Amino acid sequence: MVHQEEALQKSTMTVTSVTAFMAPFMLSSVNVALPAIQADLGADAVLLGWIATSYLLATAIVLVPVGKFADIHGRKKVFLSGVIVFTLGSFLSVFVPSIEWFLAMRVVQGFGAAMFVTTGMAILTSVFPPAKRGRGIGILVTAVYVGLATGPFAGGFLTRYLGWRSIFGFMLLLGLGSIHVTVRYLQGEWAEARGERFDRAGSLLYAVSIFLLVYGATRIMEIKAALLFVAGCLGLVLFYAQQKRTPHPVVEVSLFHTNHTFLFSGLAALIHYAATFAVTFQISLFLQYIKGMAPQAAGAVLMIQPVMMALFSARAGRLSDRIEPRLLASGGMGLTVLGLAVFVFLSATTPLWLVAANLALLGFGFALFSSPNMSAIMGSVERRQYGIASGTVATMRLLGQMASMTIATVFLAVFIGREEIRPQNYHLFQTSMKSCFALFAVLCVIGLGFSLCRGRMRNED
Repeated sequence: MVHQEEALQKSTMTVTSVTAFMAPFMLSSVNVALPAIQADLGADAVLLGWIATSYLLATAIVLVPVGKFADIHGRKKVFLSGVIVFTLGSFLSVFVPSIEWFLAMRVVQGFGAAMFVTTGMAILTSVFPPAKRGRGIGILVTAVYVGLATGPFAGGFLTRYLGWRSIFGFMLLLGLGSIHVTVRYLQGEWAEARGERFDRAGSLLYAVSIFLLVYGATRIMEIKAALLFVAGCLGLVLFYAQQKRTPHPVVEVSLFHTNHTFLFSGLAALIHYAATFAVTFQISLFLQYIKGMAPQAAGAVLMIQPVMMALFSARAGRLSDRIEPRLLASGGMGLTVLGLAVFVFLSATTPLWLVAANLALLGFGFALFSSPNMSAIMGSVERRQYGIASGTVATMRLLGQMASMTIATVFLAVFIGREEIRPQNYHLFQTSMKSCFALFAVLCVIGLGFSLCRGRMRNED
């Protein structure tokens, strides 16, 4: 019996780690290819921001509903379906004729990623006992950061020698390999909420509200867009009220006002990602436009941050099995504040070694925060809530990522407008970038407060 459990844990760890690698690899490799995509498809500065935002928005729209759907109908089924959809979107991206078609394929990829991201964490949490959960989550997070680490270099290499479309051809191979690994090694099914009713009305209200909120935020300077943003906020308020009355909600909103560990850990994740996700986007453009580096060279520099994440995330996860996660995560967020403050002073004369050293600091801080924070969240809920909790937290993360890209996009729209980034407006780009980093540092200080207030999960001695 013990041998069977260990075998299941190993196979689950293998399958979820492979798929956890794909989505961040996709994000980080495309960031390096942005100038090449701009030149090929004629995208302006605002549409460049939407290359990441469209993917994240599509993921966030379905992430929470699909988590509940998987709890009811089977997490493995949804997991495998997500890998297939993601792979199909990657394949079609190779042949897109315009920026509009490219953004549409990014949406398809986002839908697929949502299906395997939320179910992967829920499956892993179901299989691993509490005493080993921090280690398992640490390994999974490490796979995510390995994807982030290898993405910039691989993306830069492929873009330089084979063109940016080859990135998506490579993703096709990864997707097919992931489908094979899932079918062969992921044995069993998990559906602890089987028999419950799926809330279609709540899911639709949630999806529409998230779309209006994010789309309105990216064009907040326009009156119509501002109204859409307000409508999205009101929609989420209605969604919260509707979920409180629903017998089988998509999101158990009671978690937010009865479980302080879940609430404050989720808010800390939301703010941390809002303050850090656009760093790679900004620094990629800075290195290539301001420093004049080739995509491959810029990718090599950008690897430093996720390499640090990959090196220390599993160790941080193991530590969170013994040391209070609140202390580890808060220490990591404090380092992030310091790194963001340093980037406020970036200029064309900033030495490359300082950029690299600060990326390493941010990577270490992120590793120290992420695994313990996720371990605290998943350890604070009941077994039947794993899918909902995983989906909710992944949504908080994605909302943070979208907020980060939205802030960056809005600043680009304000300072540069709907123009391509060129030498004539480089000074405006730098002003936009430094303003973003200043705001991100302030946000992260607020997130540090939430992290410290989450409460204890175990004795600190």
